Order: sequence, then C-alpha cells, then structure tokens
Amino acid sequence: MSTDAYRIGLLNGDGIGPEIVPAAVACVDAAVRAVGLVEIAWVELPLGRTAIDTHGAAVPAETLTALDGLEAWMLGPHDSVSYPEPHRSRLNPSGTIRKHAGLFANIRPATSFAGSRALVPDTDLVIVRENTEGFYADRNTYAGTGEFMPTPDVAIAHGIITRAATEKIATAAFELAMQRRKHVTIVHKANVLALTTGLFRDVCRDVGSRFPEVHIDDFHIDAMTVHLVRRGGDFDVIVTENMFGDILSDLSGELAGSLGIAPSLNSSLTQAMAQAAHGSAPDIAGRDIANPIAMILSAAMLLEWLGARHDDDLLVEAARRIRSAVDDTVAAGTATGDLGGSASTSGFAAAVAAAINADG
Repeated sequence: MSTDAYRIGLLNGDGIGPEIVPAAVACVDAAVRAVGLVEIAWVELPLGRTAIDTHGAAVPAETLTALDGLEAWMLGPHDSVSYPEPHRSRLNPSGTIRKHAGLFANIRPATSFAGSRALVPDTDLVIVRENTEGFYADRNTYAGTGEFMPTPDVAIAHGIITRAATEKIATAAFELAMQRRKHVTIVHKANVLALTTGLFRDVCRDVGSRFPEVHIDDFHIDAMTVHLVRRGGDFDVIVTENMFGDILSDLSGELAGSLGIAPSLNSSLTQAMAQAAHGSAPDIAGRDIANPIAMILSAAMLLEWLGARHDDDLLVEAARRIRSAVDDTVAAGTATGDLGGSASTSGFAAAVAAAINADG
C-alpha cells in the first residue's frame, strides 16, 4: 500500500558528503516520480563539522530527537578525524546514530558492474555485519568506549559477543539468503578466539538449522580474505561480527570495482539508515569528481526497506529502477574516474536520473 507522506531524514555530512548525498536525492526523486509516487519529504538535519560550528556538537541533540520521529534517513560520510577536540575523541557521528537508534544490522552488498574495472568480475555477494558489539570498542558498552589504559604503556580493549545479538544478525542473514541463492557463509576466528567468535559461529549454525533450504559453510577470517580474492563469485551471503564485517566489506567492494560503488544499509526492525561504505575523501571534496554510486545504491536499499515495511510495491519498483539505471549508465560507458571514466559526480547522477526516466 502506497502512502502520500514518506519522510526521509537527510544528513549531508563532511567531505564529499554534500556532493554525493544530493546526487542520491536527485535519483530518488526521479525514481519516485517515475513510478507515480508523490515527492519524498526530505528532512534536512545538522551533522558533522558544520554542526559543530552551528550547534556545538557533531550530532546535535535536536538531530537525534528528529531521527527518533523518522523511520528512515540518509547519512553522508563524516570526517571526524579532522574535528577539533574534544569532538575528535568522542564517538563518531555514524557510531553515535547507530548506537542511539539500535541499528543492529549492517547490510553491505558488493556487486560488479558490466564495463567496470572489477578485479573479480562475477562478484555478487552481501556482507551481513553485526553492528552493535564484537571487537569495536565504541559499540560494545553501555557507557564509555570499552578501551582503557591502566598504565601509559598498556592499552586494553574488550570485545563482546552475545547470543542475543548473534541470533538477531544470523536471522537477518538467513532471511536474506532465502531471497537470494540460499547460501550463508559464517566468518569467525574460532581457532584462536574460541569462546567469543566460537559462540558467534555456533549460534549462527543454530539459527541456520531453522532454514534447511540454505547451504551453510564457515571460514576463518584470514582464510576468507583469500577465498574472496580467488573466488569471490562463489559466495552469496556472508555473516560475521562487527570488525570482520568492516574489513571484508571494504575488500569485497574493491574486488567488485571500487569502494566508491559499495553501498550499505544500517537497520533495526523499525528504522533504517542509508550510508555509503566508504569515507569522506576530503582530498577530493568540492571537486565534483567523487563516485556517487555507493550513496545512490544505499538510497535504493533504503527505498526497498521502506517498501517491504509498508508493503508498498511502488517503492520497491523505484528501488529497482535506480539499480537498473546505475547498471545501464555504467554499461553505456558513463562512469567517474575510479571506474575508468571521466564523468563528474553531478554528471553521473544526471545520467542515472535520465536513465530512470527512460525506463518504461
């Protein structure tokens, strides 16, 4: 059932964010018009370096309050390492929002494009990354960061794996596999981290027993990097903990052609955030040369998530049109420099919007 009032938050972020987020917005607007939906109501919210200047915080309280009232939003990349202290030492904007909203699943597809410079041309997989705990210290404690220094010469971080969080991410992975090629690969390091990642592996297998149609295998994280390089096309859905998922998704994005084409969706059962997997690339900010594909495809994932949540086939169709238009645009030879082309950020977005309009 379609609604007349989809409201989507908009957080441009830092670096190339103010270039790639508007590019994605233009493609979304074209797609929803093409399928007969009314305009999306975009809710722009302060975030990042400009928010520090105007509101005294990279993620102002009013931004978090506004997000509480939204189901979906798009987040541009942030450049938190360049923030002045004390903001630089605090939890970064994306981590703050993920933690605040309880976005436990990070879904990161990697798909190669015809005509692009993919290292593994038949890549078509999805990393399903647990997003709230594991070995990233900023996400596994109620208060504080999970890192501490008992002496100036000793630094300690603790990693946490729980059955409850693992069951949630494993369920998401197996449900996704049922919509794809029915193959789930569990990535862990149980030969060394036997209790923590061993628990992750075993709970994932327990959940998998409820999906008898799905083939399950598992690999150690170090071996998995080799398998992706050698035979990335053999994998379908890969489920893993937080840090391993971050590493593997960057690798798979490059194998598919460029980190600039790597989208992601952070979600809970009730809210979702589109966020490109790459960073803010401050060295090319403001030059209109950044690849907007990751942000555009992240926006498509967000529309698809909203469509499934509201049983709205028009939103799902809008997402399909965006993905198809990106495929067709790259295949026709229009691409940014990282994919071997010469298109600008805005020029590529305009070409995708034109392809959406031409998709009957």
